[in-house]
Amino acid sequence: MLTPYSPLSLSLSLSLSPSLREQPIFTTRAHVFQIDPTTKKNWVPASKQAVTVSYFYDSTRNSYRIISVDGSKVIINSTITPNMTFTKTSQKFGQWADSRANTVFGLGFASEQQLAKFAEKFQEVKEAAKLARDKSQEKTETSSNYSQESGRATPSTNKASSMNGTDDEKISHVPDNTVLKSENDRLKTAIEQRYSHTYISELEVQCKEMNKEKERNAQLTVRVQQLETEIQDKEQELENLRKQAEIIPQLMAECESVSAKLQAAELANKESRGKVATLQGEVEDSRQKHGHMKTELKKFMDVLDGKIDELHEVRQGLSKLGIDN
Repeated sequence: MLTPYSPLSLSLSLSLSPSLREQPIFTTRAHVFQIDPTTKKNWVPASKQAVTVSYFYDSTRNSYRIISVDGSKVIINSTITPNMTFTKTSQKFGQWADSRANTVFGLGFASEQQLAKFAEKFQEVKEAAKLARDKSQEKTETSSNYSQESGRATPSTNKASSMNGTDDEKISHVPDNTVLKSENDRLKTAIEQRYSHTYISELEVQCKEMNKEKERNAQLTVRVQQLETEIQDKEQELENLRKQAEIIPQLMAECESVSAKLQAAELANKESRGKVATLQGEVEDSRQKHGHMKTELKKFMDVLDGKIDELHEVRQGLSKLGIDN
């Protein structure tokens, strides 16, 4: 749906309605065709691709138009009248005859829903045009009766009927139903082929991109899960570190105490080693003294043994002296 101030609506208003009195009331996109003016049987593409097709309402004239512009070229400028009929000739194609434009317009849509919405809007606009015509005829009849009473009767009713498209809707150049049905079937096949090769290819590309995007999303999801797991592990590790940090002061105090005890033990060990060294020196001195004493004692014993032997000899000598005496 276009807003009244959109670029397209402004462009259409400038090109087709200089007074800017018309406003868009419904907009869609479709491939535009017109009946071949020479053969009256074949469809001629009016646009190379899908273009914007809009319903416009003229509040001043109380009229409705279907307008479509391809670039700078106006390809549809059709005023809706009560006797016009929009016909769905296939699931995605519809048409209507415009005697004033002296042609038949055809629209090929991308989906059945778009065709249905356009046909529904065509019927609404047609009913609105009929109400506008009826009001116009009532005013014309009132004016005609007044003119007849005053002796100035005019064929205004016939003029109004002609102006509202009552008589000119039956155009002779519109092809018969059989030929038109055949042409519609051919056009339906062509449109389906066009959509099959163009839109399906685009959809396949889009599907591939979507699949790639899904794969990327899946990979990202897995990566996110991995990161979440890693974050949980890091949080657990951080919590453990926090708990360890809480006992660090106690451990440091214990470590200082152990260090002091170790220093004291090392000092005591040094003192003990000094004492041991002293004792070892004393023992060594004792050993030396003991050895010296043993040597001296042996010498003394030897001397004593000599003295004893001398004493024994003295005794023997005395004994002999006693016996002799």
